[in-house]
Amino acid sequence: MVAGCGHGLFAIHARAAQSKLAEARELQAPDLAPYEYYYAEAHLEKAKQEAAEADYGDAIDLAKTSEEHADKAVELSREAREGAGR
Repeated sequence: MVAGCGHGLFAIHARAAQSKLAEARELQAPDLAPYEYYYAEAHLEKAKQEAAEADYGDAIDLAKTSEEHADKAVELSREAREGAGR
């Protein structure tokens, strides 16, 4: 039962991180906020690996870290684009 709950929580956090990464890509984060973007991407990939090994505690933590950094990449990209428009 614990594995089922862990998988569900991981799936929620992984989807949120994937969504934020997609938003970051649309805002050109790989160019405008590369550290945050690639850090988020690497953590999501590692989270998927951990989930595949049924290590859901680590997978959830890594997915959360991914989402946080992807969100930061979105924020920095927006700021950079707004600054370029001035």
